[in-house]
Amino acid sequence: MWYDLSMAHDHAYPLQLGDRGRLVLPAEIRKRLNLNQGDLLLLSVESDGSLRLANARQAVRETRGLYRARARHRSLSDELIAERRAEARRESSPR
Repeated sequence: MWYDLSMAHDHAYPLQLGDRGRLVLPAEIRKRLNLNQGDLLLLSVESDGSLRLANARQAVRETRGLYRARARHRSLSDELIAERRAEARRESSPR
């Protein structure tokens, strides 16, 4: 669960829903999270109705190596390249 009960509620920032459903993140938050104009953010609705806003860059970083343990000592990229080459040979061979 992303929400830690030890999080202090005094860090809550009031936001007002603006024109066309837009929200403006306070400068302090943007600076703290190193967010810049045009950055991609991911918004999810949790089962309790709360919203979770995540930086897409961080989400990518967190998923890197996710399947490393399953692959063990195999190179999945090498296997994929070999499969693609075999497929290309099959497609180019006369039938």
